[in-house]
Amino acid sequence: MHLNSTETSHSTTLQYVHWFRHSAPYINAHRNKTFVLMFDGEAVLHDNFQHIIHDIALLHSLGIRLVLVHGARPQINQNLQASQIDTPFHQQRRITTRESLSCVMNAVGSIRLQIEALLSMGLANSPMYGARIDVVSGNFITAKPYGIRDGVDFQLTGEVRSVDTDAIQRHLDNHNIVVLGPTGYSTTGEVFNLLAEEVATKTAIRLQADKLIFLGKQQGLLNEQGQLQREIRPSQLNHYIGRYQASQPEMALHLRGAQDAATQGVNRVHLISYASDGALLEELFTRDGAGTMITDAHYEEVRTANIQDVGGLISLLRPLEEEGVLVYRSRERLENEIEQFAVIERDGTILACAALYPLPVSDNELRSAEIACVAVHPAYRKSNRGSQILHYLEDKARSLGIQQLFILTTRTAHWFLEQGFEPASVDDLPNARQALYNYQRNSLVCKKSLT
Repeated sequence: MHLNSTETSHSTTLQYVHWFRHSAPYINAHRNKTFVLMFDGEAVLHDNFQHIIHDIALLHSLGIRLVLVHGARPQINQNLQASQIDTPFHQQRRITTRESLSCVMNAVGSIRLQIEALLSMGLANSPMYGARIDVVSGNFITAKPYGIRDGVDFQLTGEVRSVDTDAIQRHLDNHNIVVLGPTGYSTTGEVFNLLAEEVATKTAIRLQADKLIFLGKQQGLLNEQGQLQREIRPSQLNHYIGRYQASQPEMALHLRGAQDAATQGVNRVHLISYASDGALLEELFTRDGAGTMITDAHYEEVRTANIQDVGGLISLLRPLEEEGVLVYRSRERLENEIEQFAVIERDGTILACAALYPLPVSDNELRSAEIACVAVHPAYRKSNRGSQILHYLEDKARSLGIQQLFILTTRTAHWFLEQGFEPASVDDLPNARQALYNYQRNSLVCKKSLT
């Protein structure tokens, strides 16, 4: 029993070590980048909020420049109820009267103090030990009245007029975390109640932030089959905005903000759940993530090839075949094997391709497949397109129950080793594939376990 416990502990440790090692590229990529993180008042009330604060502290310690934007709807509602003040909504915005403004300011101020208190923790038994985080808030958002819409006077409800990006950047340069609430200030000295989603979106756009992250009620966007959408384009959000408009108006606001940000210079917008412990770290430091990413940068897709791609494949493969890097494949063979291929397409051009061939195996052999014909357009070889298409085929292989992958190469063995493959020999190949091995090409063999 003790032995099993020790083995389990060792296995858990190895998993942690493996994850930590593989998070290093993300740590390097995110350092000195600017992230705007938005969460609403419901998130502040949730039991997981303390863990979110710990994760925010971790991001800060890794050199990520953070702007936090918080909402306050439930806290404002509570204050209004206690004061017996009714503030109707119109167009998903609260009509803020002068008598209700004190309830708004009280709620926003209390949340800010709560965030500052949590980020000041330093107990020896907490993840915050030794963090020493300086938090800054101030009059960074200039607002203007939302005005009269549809004959309705919104009074002290406002919208963002400008963001003092110079001041925010100075504080970020000094390694401070900037906290913004759903309020703004006018040049006449008035306070306006704003949408936190709008504050986050406008701030991310004006700062040209590297990421805008919405922590919402649900874990990203689900398709019609209930599957999580890992990545979508801003243009695809209209469908979801319409779906959530009535049932989840807060989600619709997140999506509108995501769409605006992604089309106005923010490279990545993420939708994750505030209720899921560790979702923020999983989204930022693992390949699969934990929610939905919206980006306008990927007007390309990885997909299974079809017969219309044969011409593009030939254009990509022929130069490499002539160099002797790849084995020659005729048009007829490509047409017959087209469903084995995956491609990355951008604006009708094939940028990369690779093929997955399941291998015949006997009863005592592991289920195996060969990845072949990996090719990337010369203009895109410095990007990660090769890794991208390789991961796509690895996921496909796993779904087919494949236990190990092989590659045979004459020129690029080092690249496959960088992708997690290990050196192997011809004897490691399944017997059926050994029989077809071309000793004249003398290809190096590499393998990768998928179990």
